[in-house]
Amino acid sequence: MKGYVFHGPGQASWEEVPDPGIKEPTDAIVRVDAVTICGTDLHILKGDVPEVRPGTVLGHEAVGEVVEAGSDVRTVRPGDRVLVSCISACGRCRYCREGMYGQCRGGGGWILGHLIDGTQAEYVRVPYADLSVHPLPGALAGQDAVLLADIFPTAYEVGVLNGRVRPGDTVVVVGAGPIGLAAIATARLFAPERIVAVDLADARLEAARGLGADAVADAREAPEQLVTDLTDGLGADVVIEAVGVPETFEMCTRMVRPGGHVANVGVHGKPAALHLEDLWIKNVTITTGLVDTRSTPTLLRMASAGRLPTSQLVTHTFSLDQMEEAYDVFGNAAETGALKVVLGEPRHDVVATRTT
Repeated sequence: MKGYVFHGPGQASWEEVPDPGIKEPTDAIVRVDAVTICGTDLHILKGDVPEVRPGTVLGHEAVGEVVEAGSDVRTVRPGDRVLVSCISACGRCRYCREGMYGQCRGGGGWILGHLIDGTQAEYVRVPYADLSVHPLPGALAGQDAVLLADIFPTAYEVGVLNGRVRPGDTVVVVGAGPIGLAAIATARLFAPERIVAVDLADARLEAARGLGADAVADAREAPEQLVTDLTDGLGADVVIEAVGVPETFEMCTRMVRPGGHVANVGVHGKPAALHLEDLWIKNVTITTGLVDTRSTPTLLRMASAGRLPTSQLVTHTFSLDQMEEAYDVFGNAAETGALKVVLGEPRHDVVATRTT
């Protein structure tokens, strides 16, 4: 088969690789029908994730069809159309028993495209298939479903749920990339009074409006003052950091009201200052997190019912063999306007999932 192989910082290519096979009785082999590229993949290509060894197939999000299942797999079988989660879960360790699958100590967690070969290929081996793939409703298009492998559960769990968004809140989302936009869409489920989006790019701020932001602010034009004005000087109830640089994190801590929440979602590669000289007296809660994907079944039901605006985030589509072009478009989003890119060939022989 072919896959997108990492060869070191700045080096990757779409090339021939060995077909995956069942290694453990809990594995499944999935034929990839749709896959997307994550900002984390760009971090890997820059050399920011040294755990990824040269020769690894990248990618941790996919939709496809099970073509082989190990003898211990009980929830799916060959022919089932599934979502491949970005997180694998052994189901037995302390963290999995607590629903913290992202912290799995039994060989799971974020391993696809990180510690083992990932999804940006024609086929992928998925460990712990019973908890790591999800049968898909027949009516849900792969292009929409693939966004539920990572960005929607990440935004919802690490941003909205960790931030404790409640009805009537003022919510500020700093960073209107794919994660920030998904945070806006899922924060709306809790009926906040207003959502404010902050970004540098006009196109992304316009996308934020389309997904439900009530106000937008250019990050260079005093967004903190806007939040102050909108809240009569109080500050935001919840601020979601969806960029991952020191300046935006520190901005978030200045925007939050006393007793409010800062939910950090962004992937940080550099230290950020925590100004406890200002924050110690304000009863502020700051949370961090890696997605656990425990919300994925709920989000799948909502997407199937048309309650999540997944298709609005997809700006570019490619075939699998256009992987290098897709990376170039996604990696230059400021010029291309890319939000999410989806790769794959449409299948005309979709197999509906079992109902029992």
